[in-house]
This record gives sequence, structure tokens and C-alpha cells, in this order.
Amino acid sequence: MSFSVQHPAHAADDTPEREQLAALARQFDLIDRLAEHATNTAPQSRRRYHFDYARLRADLKRVRAGVQDYLVPQRAQPRDPVSLTGDYVRRDDREESAP
Repeated sequence: MSFSVQHPAHAADDTPEREQLAALARQFDLIDRLAEHATNTAPQSRRRYHFDYARLRADLKRVRAGVQDYLVPQRAQPRDPVSLTGDYVRRDDREESAP
């Protein structure tokens, strides 16, 4: 004979999700630190294309803020409709303007 006990739904029922999102936020922090380090150590060569670490870090900041807003909501607010950049290749225009 088996039976199940029905528990009322509580906000704490999403604990595994909250734990996963908190872990994800920590990973974003790590990625941001790695991107900052890469920005400071990237060779300053005269290549035509460069990885745009500033855009990457800006997108990480937006995603991290979205996760944080979900985990610790201030109050009900409309969603920010601005999309992520997603294009992290930066073209060095100095070479094109050179004769």
C-alpha cells in the first residue's frame, strides 16, 4: 500500500532552481574575471580583427543582472527589451584608413 502526502506549494519549492541559478551567477563572475584578465593581457598586435572583450563583459553584466533580479526581486518591473550584442569581433578601422 502506498500513498503520497500532498504538500502545499511554497516559494521554497524552487530551491533546486535557485541553487542552480546562484551557481550560474558565480560562473558569470568567473567568466567576467577571466575576460577582464584577457583584456589586460591580450597582445596589442596590429591585426585587423580583435575579440571585443568590452562587449562580452557588457553582455555578461546584463545576463548576470537578469539572473540576480530573478533571485532577489526588488519589485515587479517590466522586462528590459534591449537585446544582447552577441557580436564579439571588433574590426580595427585604423588599418583601412592608412594609405
